[in-house]
Amino acid sequence: MKREIAWKVFADEFNDATLEIKGSREKEPSYVITPLGAKINRVFIVGVLTDVENISEEGELVRAHISDPTGVFTLYSGRYQPEVTKKLSEIDVPAFVALTGKSRTFEPEKGVMYVSIRPETVSEVDEKTRNIHILETCKHTLERIEAMREALQLSQPNVYDLQKLGYHKDLCDGVINAVKHYRNVDLQKYIEMVSEALNYLIPLEEEIPEVEKVEIKEKEEDEKTVPDDIENMILEIIKNLENENDGAPWDMIIERCNEAGIDKDLAEEALTSLMDKGIVFEPTLGIIKTT
Repeated sequence: MKREIAWKVFADEFNDATLEIKGSREKEPSYVITPLGAKINRVFIVGVLTDVENISEEGELVRAHISDPTGVFTLYSGRYQPEVTKKLSEIDVPAFVALTGKSRTFEPEKGVMYVSIRPETVSEVDEKTRNIHILETCKHTLERIEAMREALQLSQPNVYDLQKLGYHKDLCDGVINAVKHYRNVDLQKYIEMVSEALNYLIPLEEEIPEVEKVEIKEKEEDEKTVPDDIENMILEIIKNLENENDGAPWDMIIERCNEAGIDKDLAEEALTSLMDKGIVFEPTLGIIKTT
């Protein structure tokens, strides 16, 4: 089973989602489809942790909120994520945090769906990191807006024709599902959302630092589980693929790792570690580049 991409979305787009595609087989992932076609199983957000509340007598379940310039994400973390639950409870709010998590849905009645996030990792970051993430999320959102605009101009919107225009397959799948479900998507609303997010940055920073060089460190060095030599081998694989292509495709990296005798799970863990350190980054879905 392939590693699911952690999408970068603003709270406003995520909270507007009313479509879930559920896996039909055991362990098959489910996806929340946003109005702009983000096909979310995992999400990566950076914002302000505003509150953390125990909602069970034993303190095993907490509800928290993370705000960005467009709205608020709702998080639920429980006994199956004990380290994250403990860490959330120990952070003094308000605080800037980076969080990776799984999308979750709740349908209290037919036709009504609420979305939330189950955290996988969380770490405190600084304001500059949050601002860089806003800029990067604007870029990803604009790509989805353009993909949706292209899809709506097709006589019969379909994944194949949209892919021919250069968009990643996961985005194409999400956009086509969004076109069918949401029908008339108000693109202007999301253009204004991006503008609002960018305007939020203007009084905060005269110059926006280069996006590719942000370092978000989710784990301390003593928690390191990937040997340095494995990371170095995979970094060389990425550099070689980078010379042959415009970036290194994720699937090709995993294939070369398998040829070198590196287990797929270990390879993916090493890639995540390299991204956490800012040594490599994911400029577009499924493409890895060195910084």
